[in-house]
Amino acid sequence: MTGLTEYQIPYGHGWLSFNLPEWVNPTLVNPNDIPGAANPYTLVEDALLHPVGEVDLKAFHDVGSVAIAISDKTRPVPHRQVLPPLLEYLKKLGIPEQAFQFYIGTGTHPVMAAGELSAILPVEILSRYKVLCHQCDDQEALTNLGRTSRGTPVWVNKQYAQADLRIVVGMIEPHQFQGFSGGVKGAAIGLAGRLTINHNHSMMSEEGSRLGCYERNPARQDVEEIGEIIGVHFALNVILNYRKEIVRVIAGQPREVMVKGVLISREINQVQVEQLFDLVIASPGGHPKDINVYQAQKALAHATLMTRAGGSVILAAACPEGIGSRGHEEFMSRVNSHQEVIDIFQEEGFQVGAHKALQIAQAANNVRIFLVSDMPSEEVRGLLLTPMEDINQAISKVSADLSPGVRVAVMPRASSTIPQLVAATSR
Repeated sequence: MTGLTEYQIPYGHGWLSFNLPEWVNPTLVNPNDIPGAANPYTLVEDALLHPVGEVDLKAFHDVGSVAIAISDKTRPVPHRQVLPPLLEYLKKLGIPEQAFQFYIGTGTHPVMAAGELSAILPVEILSRYKVLCHQCDDQEALTNLGRTSRGTPVWVNKQYAQADLRIVVGMIEPHQFQGFSGGVKGAAIGLAGRLTINHNHSMMSEEGSRLGCYERNPARQDVEEIGEIIGVHFALNVILNYRKEIVRVIAGQPREVMVKGVLISREINQVQVEQLFDLVIASPGGHPKDINVYQAQKALAHATLMTRAGGSVILAAACPEGIGSRGHEEFMSRVNSHQEVIDIFQEEGFQVGAHKALQIAQAANNVRIFLVSDMPSEEVRGLLLTPMEDINQAISKVSADLSPGVRVAVMPRASSTIPQLVAATSR
């Protein structure tokens, strides 16, 4: 098409193409391009043989139960590459096969159906080991272990907490208010009760609870304390590049895993940005980061950080599973404006699930938001977002603001990108 230049961003399991006028010179804001490991299996083995921190799995050679917390379908953790060498290592220590049980850390996400488990776990694990999908509202399946210093009640999956050896497997990557995911979070939040998650997530508005901040992040440090109260013994974490390939593997004492992993994740995912943009075209990074609105919102939050007040964000997220949170959906049936969302939270207090409505409302008070997705338009409007049938339609909608000198950014993997204004600090 004459006078236009074509670009592509991830969308679901594929790509979306869009056009920009040739006189628009967009800035690509992407994680650093780091090659994946040639042999991920060997990388995992080496991490297990050389753990960080003062922890030695050999001391657990005679345990009767091993609980392994893993991520659900909303995280691209490469379980097929990570779990087999972990199991092989534990068996070599003398731990019997019947001792192992896997716990899928859903947090407040919908429980995975039995037919979905093969999407995240290899058949040989599903056929040989017990796999339990956590339910945060099943009070009988939870146990209370006290409170953190920040007042968070620690309700956690009872069977996991009572196991002789408690392991968490996951990935370290940027998180919009926890700073970074990984470490004990897969158990401290993934296997926690709703009361625990609600209290912890209510800290997202506190100073320091922001993207890329770990050391002085109250929400994240509360998670660390929850993990210590639970007594998570060992963490096995991967760090991925933007192609979802394993770059590094770190294993050992959970907090030490995080300290080392955060530095690596920052090197990969933190990108300096010299200016705010008039228009940001963002993708969460494709599946599973755009599996639903609940997950895709993270990309919006990251894109908003580099968008000028009054600017626009076009978010391209397939969202094949729709909203992804019954709490968010039910909350939106009560409101007619973003300001009303903010007012209700001020009056009624924090509500996990519905907090996505608050995060979207806060973004919408600063920028215009257009959502390109596979969701029905009426469902998108019900979230107080502007639906677009395709990405080029969205670009045409904001074309009145596109003139020579306009500042445009493209974020193909916004959920994994930490945009850092040159004058700002991430710590």
